[in-house]
Amino acid sequence: MSEYQYYEFTAVDRPLTGRERAELRSLSTRADITATSFVNTYEWGNFKGDPRTLMERYFDAHLYLANWGTRQLMLRLPKHLLDLATAAQYCQGDSACAWTAGKHVIIDLHDEDEDGTDEWDLDGHGLLTSIIPARARLAAGDLRLLYLAWLRCVQSAEIADDEPEPPVSAGLGTLDAPLTAVAEFLRIDPNLIAAAAAGSPPAASGEPTAAQLRTWVAGLPAQDKDTILTDLITSGDSHLRSRLLRRYRAAHRTDAPAPAAARTAGQLLATAAELRAEWERRDAEQRERDRIRRERSAAAARQRHLDTLAVDQPAAWQRVDELIATKKPREYDTAVQLLVDLHDLGERDGDSASFRDRLAELRAVHARKPSLLERLNLAGLDT
Repeated sequence: MSEYQYYEFTAVDRPLTGRERAELRSLSTRADITATSFVNTYEWGNFKGDPRTLMERYFDAHLYLANWGTRQLMLRLPKHLLDLATAAQYCQGDSACAWTAGKHVIIDLHDEDEDGTDEWDLDGHGLLTSIIPARARLAAGDLRLLYLAWLRCVQSAEIADDEPEPPVSAGLGTLDAPLTAVAEFLRIDPNLIAAAAAGSPPAASGEPTAAQLRTWVAGLPAQDKDTILTDLITSGDSHLRSRLLRRYRAAHRTDAPAPAAARTAGQLLATAAELRAEWERRDAEQRERDRIRRERSAAAARQRHLDTLAVDQPAAWQRVDELIATKKPREYDTAVQLLVDLHDLGERDGDSASFRDRLAELRAVHARKPSLLERLNLAGLDT
């Protein structure tokens, strides 16, 4: 397979009509098209459609993956849930941009493999499903996804070192599974995320509880409650829950205000480099401890093996003779290994002279077996 390209589009807020599915079918005869999705994989050729146009017209989420290193994620949200000005605070480069299309704002997150290394074991199926819940978090006012987009721009050197960071949301240090999936898909350096998280206050403990929501709702003005109920019955707004959670979070905000002296992109990169160096140091130390432990374990096992061999050395020499007598290469290898063991036992117990005498006698007896002698020489048993 020379290439792999994976395209997936998902409609979240409303299903596609029959006419829309027919329009999509005209772009690809092989794609899997349903009322909520469009999926196609290419091992040759290219998709005839424009992903930006498809997002503007039909879909709420898009993921693209190619084995030469390109990765793309697009999300669409209604303007009343995400305004362009907010998105633009974070989407400041080629790796993250945002624009409006009708009643929606679309964010486009992009990554190219900086090393240019082909990835041959890719499979895009399931990736978008793991990411889509992050869109609902964003719709409910959780801006951590946008901050990750900004970090992607920083990592790609699209943000000047002296550029201050945008407002930092709470909870960067405890990303949930969908946001972790976003970070991993876009290959955002975990050290850069950790550097940013140092300036992020702890997030509130997950979603508000039913008791917390009941208390908040009980305190809302009666007119607001009437409006909410009316919207629930009449509007068909799939984001009503997100709007209410956004309002709840605004009333219980834990995000830190924009600091007077925000950190700069350069400072975050420097901190990430320090964290990476520290991680590499600890990793090297751990690998060295593991190596020493393995060597000690192997040495102890070797000594136990030699102890067993020392119990009856004559039987071991007899076994060597029996193996050689078979004249089979595989048995030669076993015989040579046994001789190596006997050599090491002699070295350990101060009886090397006796081993050399027996080895010299064995080489003389089998002087016409070049294959055996070659194996003995390669094993260092040449004297």
